[in-house]
Amino acid sequence: MTSNGQHSGETLISLRHITKRWDKKTVLNDINFDVNQGDFIAITGPNGGGKTTMLRILLRLLKPTEGKVAYFHDGHEVGSLSIGYLPQKNMIDSHFPISVKEVIGSGLTGEKLDRTQLGKRVEEVTLLMGLKSHSDESIGSLSGGQLQRALLGRAIISRPSLLILDEPLSYLDKQFEHYLYDLVAELSLSTTIMLVSHEMSTISGMANRHFIIDHSLTECHSAHHHVHYDCDDIDKLSS
Repeated sequence: MTSNGQHSGETLISLRHITKRWDKKTVLNDINFDVNQGDFIAITGPNGGGKTTMLRILLRLLKPTEGKVAYFHDGHEVGSLSIGYLPQKNMIDSHFPISVKEVIGSGLTGEKLDRTQLGKRVEEVTLLMGLKSHSDESIGSLSGGQLQRALLGRAIISRPSLLILDEPLSYLDKQFEHYLYDLVAELSLSTTIMLVSHEMSTISGMANRHFIIDHSLTECHSAHHHVHYDCDDIDKLSS
């Protein structure tokens, strides 16, 4: 249980006194929180407020100027965790000769699966993402929304203990957006989730914690599972 007494899940990640500066500009200032098993953390805040920088530090893709990120398993500090990550902007070159199923399957790198198990898992997730008819196609032939779905498939295929989604609704059409809400709700039953989005109306109903990041962090508390908007002007901050 954390110091605020609200979350009884085992701590997975602890961020303490995280500060990040670029030259003389402070992007993040003294960020402190734990990610606990079973959490669904919804994150919002203004553009340029440091949301993506915080996620990259949490993932150890970026070093903080000050502070420490610690990972835990069974109460002991460990060097790594099973984390699925959907970045805000994909880093895949659409001209690179790689197929949809290869992109999705790349999320299993390091997993101990035989060829049959791997193929079955890729097929399941490709179908789940609505990309079965595109599985053998080059990613260069995909629309922005289809590529986003392939990258989401890559993030979830390993069945990670923590799933981090940075603006997952980007490029998605409305039909798949609603499907994504249902999928995330289902995943949250067995997976710890951190999700950054400007579209909070539906996401907030799933979350049990809500962070506003605007260079510093404010957590909006609620006495029950669903987030209650008790932070002033939260809708303005997420626009």
